[in-house]
Amino acid sequence: MERRQRHSADMNNRNVSSRPGNDNTLRSAQSIWSRRQFLRTTALAGAAAPFFVSCSTTQPGAKRVSANGKLNHACIGVGGMGWGDLQNFLQHPKAQVVALCDVDANNLDKAAKAVPGARTYADWREMLQKEGDRIDSVNVAVPDHTHFPASYSAIERGKHVYCQKPLCHDVAEVRALTQAAIKRGVMTQLGTQIASTIHDRTAVQWLREGRIGKITHAYLCSNRPGAVKDYRLEGPRPAVGQEPPASLDWNLWIGSAPMRPYAPDIYHQTKWRAWQDFGTGWSGDIGCHIFDAVWKGLGLHTPLTVWAEVQESWKDSPARRGDTWPQGDHIIWTFPGNEKIMGNELVLEWSDGEYYPPEHIRKLYSADLKEYPPESSMLIGTEGSLLIPLGTPPQLLPEEKFASVQRPKLQPRNHYHHFVDACLGGEKTESHFAQTGPMAEAILLGTVAVRVPGQKLQWDSPRLKVTNSPEANRYLQRKYRDGWHLAKF
Repeated sequence: MERRQRHSADMNNRNVSSRPGNDNTLRSAQSIWSRRQFLRTTALAGAAAPFFVSCSTTQPGAKRVSANGKLNHACIGVGGMGWGDLQNFLQHPKAQVVALCDVDANNLDKAAKAVPGARTYADWREMLQKEGDRIDSVNVAVPDHTHFPASYSAIERGKHVYCQKPLCHDVAEVRALTQAAIKRGVMTQLGTQIASTIHDRTAVQWLREGRIGKITHAYLCSNRPGAVKDYRLEGPRPAVGQEPPASLDWNLWIGSAPMRPYAPDIYHQTKWRAWQDFGTGWSGDIGCHIFDAVWKGLGLHTPLTVWAEVQESWKDSPARRGDTWPQGDHIIWTFPGNEKIMGNELVLEWSDGEYYPPEHIRKLYSADLKEYPPESSMLIGTEGSLLIPLGTPPQLLPEEKFASVQRPKLQPRNHYHHFVDACLGGEKTESHFAQTGPMAEAILLGTVAVRVPGQKLQWDSPRLKVTNSPEANRYLQRKYRDGWHLAKF
């Protein structure tokens, strides 16, 4: 009972930074690249970095940091989650925040007061162009649909990039961004700050050590109380929009997405994640946090198949299916086996909203089911099970069998500061794109399956293609808005 009370308290007192914020803001992406060229190159090489016109004259390789040994850093997005990111960068003694960017003047004014002297911008394109060699790195904390153009443009200019999860909006964008980061040799970090905690790193170590034997099945879930009410929508967008507030540049906020009339309270800066145009749904948002320790601990790679079921009311509503994400989904991936997995394949299941892990799985930790961590991973092994609650200590089960197992002695680590240290010549980051890019790809492939529920998609990773569903392939890469978007076919 004492253990369960401690766990409950930990869940209630979890650091706010682990919760999904309003990655407010956005800017634009004039850089245009050809999807046809990208996919053709990917088919030949298994990966590609698209060509942005505005970056065509940049030189390869990361820019060296300033002569005074400090990192000159710029923030793209300083409201909601971006505000928390800014605070973390300000706390590093060798990080100098010299530029701030946000499409919302209220967010920008607040940040400018916290960083006197920082140069301010509404458009991230203008910031990258004007700052030139005055900045070494950026962090991107804006809605998902602008992650790729902002991050890619910075990388092509040799800037180190810290980007919030889920890295990109589309599968093809993730592939391109990952390859660009590797090619340019920049330092990168995905905004999965929980991955740097002692808790997640302990889980990774236990999995790598084979503490519960070979893994036979994995169950991941996010059933956070209040999530449906706070972050999801039950109906299509309003038929008529309103004038945006004077403080908000709505055109820059929309960026590469289709132009939509402004409406209060459902886009900026609270519920944009619920819309297919801007966000990636609940699994896309929180999936990177919950997948991370499992992905690293088991050494997973690209999936073989993915399948999804969704709430019936969403599935049966053409208007909602064309606009919003469902309020609940159950996604199943199969991954190829390896030395840590029992058999030739691993089945990994995700549940959120109206869907939960099976009762017999939840009972491995909580006999009455009421105390099962609402956001967690449960891995079933040949010698026991491992529960990895989000943001709290992992548990080997049954407890009596593993009572003598000592937790590793790991040093605390700040995810943001680890990125700064890496940019200044320190060790590789915890969640660099070469490692987490393929994970983000797999997660976003799950959101593709959500949009074609009931179809078991066969994934050909080298060709970046679903081999058995032309409909699913449409969702691997969206078209950008005129002036911002991908070249037309």
